[in-house]
Amino acid sequence: MHHFLTGITGFVGARLARALVAGGERVSGIHVNGPEPGAVADAWEVDLRDRAALGRALDRARPDVVVHLGGLSHVGDSWQRMGDYFQVNVLGTENLLAETRRRGVPVVLASSAEVYGCAPEEEQPLGEARVPSPASPYALTKAAAERLALAEGARVVRSFNLLGAGQLPIFALPSFARQLAGIARGEGEPVIRVGNLSARRDFVHVADGVEAYRRVAERGEPGTVYNLCSGRAVSIREALDRLMVVSGVEARVEVDPARVRPVDVPLLLGDPGRLEALGWHRRHDLDDALEELWREVAP
Repeated sequence: MHHFLTGITGFVGARLARALVAGGERVSGIHVNGPEPGAVADAWEVDLRDRAALGRALDRARPDVVVHLGGLSHVGDSWQRMGDYFQVNVLGTENLLAETRRRGVPVVLASSAEVYGCAPEEEQPLGEARVPSPASPYALTKAAAERLALAEGARVVRSFNLLGAGQLPIFALPSFARQLAGIARGEGEPVIRVGNLSARRDFVHVADGVEAYRRVAERGEPGTVYNLCSGRAVSIREALDRLMVVSGVEARVEVDPARVRPVDVPLLLGDPGRLEALGWHRRHDLDDALEELWREVAP
């Protein structure tokens, strides 16, 4: 089976490409950040906003399935760059769907649990039938992309919080790991600067996330949404405390107003039952992901 990955050099895309190749699959894709050193697949630099270039890349690859991982994905950043998020995540997805429709290629869309918005705690864990109620520009663009994709019969993966090595430091826990590494190297006072730590999130190791995308690409039902989650939630504060235990570094915690989002969903907890029905099960826990994060940056 030939998988074509948008965002092939990204956090999930690079790991998915390696896993597919290791399993004997063909892989190609597109990126905007330059090829990964030692890349395992054919990849071309293509912006999702360039429909003609997307079409040319698909013609060169002739894939059996497209896994659409590319896009802009930071909730906080989306408040400052609403236009960019709309153009890349909505119009870019529309371009891709138009080109895959012409070629009869099925699509798996990477979406986000952020589309659920601020659901009451008593109504969680969240199932896929819940009507989206996005609370940020990022979430709104993902909800719009979902509607476009589902109308074309695509499979949608609503990813909760994936975590592991290779994640950009603009995200909370990778940022905390790098701050702790700096403290361990003696580069500053023992202080961790944070945003809102009370939010509770459903964390999944990125390796398990990769396996989920593979299963949905191979076995998922057209026009169906799948929650990628663990069914458990912990606060960002608890995750930070566990990261400090893993690192062996103690630090004082201070809130940085610049890291606090205009709107932060208090709890996102998902029901993974539909994905588990495809044969997917977690093999890693939160501590495994935190240990991997720390190994990546440890002095």
